[in-house]
Amino acid sequence: MTLATWLTVVTICVLGAMSPGPSLALVLKQTLTGGRQNGIITALSHGIGVGIYAFLSILGLAAIITASPTAFSVLQWGGALYLAWLGLKGLMAKPSTNEELPEPPTTKSAARDGFLIAFFNPKIAVFFLALFSQVVGTETSLLAKFGYAATALIIDTSWYLIVAWLFSNPKWLDLLRQKAVWFERVFGAILVGLAGRMVLGILNGK
Repeated sequence: MTLATWLTVVTICVLGAMSPGPSLALVLKQTLTGGRQNGIITALSHGIGVGIYAFLSILGLAAIITASPTAFSVLQWGGALYLAWLGLKGLMAKPSTNEELPEPPTTKSAARDGFLIAFFNPKIAVFFLALFSQVVGTETSLLAKFGYAATALIIDTSWYLIVAWLFSNPKWLDLLRQKAVWFERVFGAILVGLAGRMVLGILNGK
């Protein structure tokens, strides 16, 4: 593993992690409705899901998944349906009669949702296959391969930990407290929209 190659992996992983999408929407939703602890748990479990894909990709197993139309299709539809379910829950959120935050999600749901939203996104496998195919060769040692995969895991987790930390600041929460149900609905609409876009992509074969 050379420094230049590793920096290339770091740069691409940072850009991939920071790109807006369902993962960002979910981490924000969990943070704003459940607080810093839920946001951190979501970030950590999402990082685990991404890390699994990174390690599978580096070992070549993700190639088997993406080479199987059936497996790839199952993951795609699973991801779209899961996003739609999360989004509908948000859209149906009801305001609290005492103007307080709605009942926050549990830490268990934060861990589950963070992991599954990454696990049911086969595009992550495609992303890592495309990335690692450019930096890994027959001469790459097993230690270097695991180093690349660990880099991807750490970057993804760190980015969403930063998001959870920033948006759980007491000043932010005080300003957003009375509008929590609307954030539930907005993020719900975003997730439903993203699920719809995934479905269109599946139907169009993209």
